Amino acid sequence: MSIIRDANQVRGIYQTAADKGWVLPCFCSENQTTTEAILSAAEDHRRRLGFAQMPIIVAQTCNYEHRNNAADYTHTRSWKTGLRLFTDDVKALAGEDGPYSKLQVMIHLDHIQPDADKELLDGDLSDFASIMFDASARPFEENIAATAEFVKQRRREIVIEGACDEIVDATGTVHNALTTPEKALLYCNETGADMIVANLGTEHRATGKELQYHGDVARQIRDQIGKRIVLHGLSSVPNDQVTALFSDGIVKANIWTSLERDSSPVLFAELVRQAEKVAGEKTVRMLIEEGLLTDKALTGDKPALTHFTTMFRQDIVYAAMKKLVGDYLALWYR
Repeated sequence: MSIIRDANQVRGIYQTAADKGWVLPCFCSENQTTTEAILSAAEDHRRRLGFAQMPIIVAQTCNYEHRNNAADYTHTRSWKTGLRLFTDDVKALAGEDGPYSKLQVMIHLDHIQPDADKELLDGDLSDFASIMFDASARPFEENIAATAEFVKQRRREIVIEGACDEIVDATGTVHNALTTPEKALLYCNETGADMIVANLGTEHRATGKELQYHGDVARQIRDQIGKRIVLHGLSSVPNDQVTALFSDGIVKANIWTSLERDSSPVLFAELVRQAEKVAGEKTVRMLIEEGLLTDKALTGDKPALTHFTTMFRQDIVYAAMKKLVGDYLALWYR
């Protein structure tokens, strides 16, 4: 099936997933290593389960103030360039003749802002399967009006996820109230969005998995609007809290922070273990003198060109990210 763009096909995939009781995972990426780790993990999982095809969603934010994945995809820090590079990477990897062509890959635009991303919203969206139209920073009535207008204009072209409530940044001091069933129902009825993002206790950019996902609230919302809920901020809660999301009414789950946060210690540990190969004896001795390493770091290994390379570092991150993605896939695809 390769890359899926047609809105009706995308809605069909969500229906098939619902029939199977699957939550569709959506992984954001801001570099090629992450993009391929997501696709490779999905392909491994597809083969493991013996599926002829399997859906996977890859995503980027653009001018979202809390994290601009597209700009971070390139050292030009241009969101346009980054989004093009990301989209081209996905096409090369998962196109008809790509190594991941047996996946049903859907490219999602995440946290697209009605003001900051106006150029993107007014342009050609044909490369994309779905979009989160995020007007949640506006007063609720204005959020509804802006989302409803976008749905009216573009629903035939793309699947639209609306932001009923803002999911806060865990590094800040603001903590929004949980979404109420009444608010969710009003938002759905007034906007006509395919799916809605509700605040269920999770947060973005969390440094650990210490928060509480409120499944009871999700079920109350589900009873009002059906299974149309998108959960953001998965990285802020332990995996064992989110094993039964579909029964709670969740149809899509967004992940980014944990891929970066939880692969970083793996890279750090390996660089320390291979310190002399990576940095040479002189640098290791300097760090020992500064009290940052011990004599155990002096292994007698010679510096190695293979350990100087970007490829060495990326391979470590790639393997760690693949495992993280695979762990999430195992929660929801069986």
